[in-house]
Amino acid sequence: MVESFYLSTIGKVLKWAQSRSLWYISTGTGCCADEVLDAMGCRYDLERFGCLPQVDPRQSDLLIVCGMVSYKAAPHLKRLYDEMLSPKYVLAVGACANCGGPFSPEFSYSVVPGVDQVIPVDVYVPGCPPRPEAIMNGLIALQEKICGQECSRFEIE
Repeated sequence: MVESFYLSTIGKVLKWAQSRSLWYISTGTGCCADEVLDAMGCRYDLERFGCLPQVDPRQSDLLIVCGMVSYKAAPHLKRLYDEMLSPKYVLAVGACANCGGPFSPEFSYSVVPGVDQVIPVDVYVPGCPPRPEAIMNGLIALQEKICGQECSRFEIE
């Protein structure tokens, strides 16, 4: 009985530590990348949440997709996702990554209608482009999802 208590407590601590140390790699093909860079800056400081940028996908566990994904770039994005070690998470930032945005398939033949057609997405951040606060809310929702908590809803007035 005591062993299961320790295991459940250790499991909670490990999930908490994992959610608070998200090392990410980012792909930026649009104006949403500027907002992610703003969120990394000193005003919003994503490092407070334990989010550190990485260069090598084998050292990161979060992929932040900003902007549109073309059919030509989709295999490269899939390969980047496959190189990441498990557990791995994806944050889709902006309308272009979520559904194609103004470059949706109704208007362009070369844009994927959402990054979820290529790789699985854990959290969607809406907006065109989303504010850094929305990106931070998306990261908080991802941390809650990793911990197994009920995700809170963030409503923008």
